[in-house]
Amino acid sequence: MLIDSHCHLDRIKAAPDEASLKLLLEQAKNRGVDYILCVNVCQSGFEAMKAKVAPFKQVFLSSGVHPLDVQDGLDIEQISAFSTDEQVVAIGETGLDYYYANETKSLQQQCFEQQIDLAVQVNKPLIIHTRDARQDTIHMLKSGHADKVGGVLHCFTEDWDMAKAALDLGLYISVSGIVTFKNAGALRSVIRKVPKDRLLVETDAPYLAPVPHRGEENQPAFVRDVAEFVAELRGEKYEDVAKYTSDNFFDLFHGAAKLVGR
Repeated sequence: MLIDSHCHLDRIKAAPDEASLKLLLEQAKNRGVDYILCVNVCQSGFEAMKAKVAPFKQVFLSSGVHPLDVQDGLDIEQISAFSTDEQVVAIGETGLDYYYANETKSLQQQCFEQQIDLAVQVNKPLIIHTRDARQDTIHMLKSGHADKVGGVLHCFTEDWDMAKAALDLGLYISVSGIVTFKNAGALRSVIRKVPKDRLLVETDAPYLAPVPHRGEENQPAFVRDVAEFVAELRGEKYEDVAKYTSDNFFDLFHGAAKLVGR
């Protein structure tokens, strides 16, 4: 079993309707991908995302507002209402991105703080996006007591110091297809060090397709390529990586574990 711990099924152009999405998920299943977490980035799109994946019980959901979408507003009560759905197993994608949107820095922080607080209130882990905001991200997670619910730094591209600070907070590290890129030497050195009980794999589809699919639209099936690369990178067997990253997923996302009876 393998799990794509972070993707955006509602944004994949190759799956605009139920029939094409069913085919996409069958392709993933054929490569050993049993479960998928479809991540919300803009609250105005949550209900459409939920409706699109509703026929597929192997797909879990999150509710939240991405730091690059905060300008569209955050109604924390609505995000809270969305989070009561049993398929919603996490709060996010939330966090800080000073690389692409430094001009909304203050608003990002406000929205991040609110979503950390909500996660603690509803006892659901956080899905965290961070770029060029290492110090503030860790500080806000600490001050918001995110360690009470845990979470994951998704699509990790930061250094070991950032990874260590997150691990010390009880967070997980998720690796995407970026690790397969030619210029990812520094990231690879970090991923080698992450304890096996804190590592997840993801696609972030439709973005960041791994080698050998560069230039294609990413999809959940390609998480197999990420996991195989991670196994080779860490000197481990693919089967072992698939098992412990799946176990880690259910350890973190306890709502998903309940849904599948683990």
